Amino acid sequence: MQTTSTDTRLRIAGAARGDVPLLITMIRELAEFERLTHFLGVTEKMIEEALFGPRPVAEAVIGYWDDEPAAYAVYFTNFSTFLGRTGLYLEDLFVRPAMRRHGIGRAMLRHLAQVCVQRGYIRMEWVVLNWNEPAINFYKSLGASPITEWQTFHLRGDALAALGQAEQNKDV
Repeated sequence: MQTTSTDTRLRIAGAARGDVPLLITMIRELAEFERLTHFLGVTEKMIEEALFGPRPVAEAVIGYWDDEPAAYAVYFTNFSTFLGRTGLYLEDLFVRPAMRRHGIGRAMLRHLAQVCVQRGYIRMEWVVLNWNEPAINFYKSLGASPITEWQTFHLRGDALAALGQAEQNKDV
């Protein structure tokens, strides 16, 4: 699906295989902005496999301002067992700093909301770093609300490996 906003300078299009190097560049820019480059380990091959391999696990869109790459979003489906319905999880939404204040972020979210509506998804979810007040205020201005009843956890690295090996090592 391709979207053109009311501002004819903006175009949002699904990412294609040839966009993988651009996506990697913008993913690096996001990691720098979020001060998380120490976690960065992604390669073009990984992104190509994830988006365009035999079993794609995610989708991506790119926002162009005056035909210049301005933003990207990567998303995938999630599932609510309580409701028995699918939702959209927004992994990344990034607008390049020089391209901000043109309504690109809002247009990208509108595009993803349209994806949700067209596909019959019940929700769109994402996380934001707690220090990113401009993003938090922006999301609230759109009607998004923080989920304060839940605490996000993740397992990675050595802890993930240790838990994954526990049964095999009889450490349970």
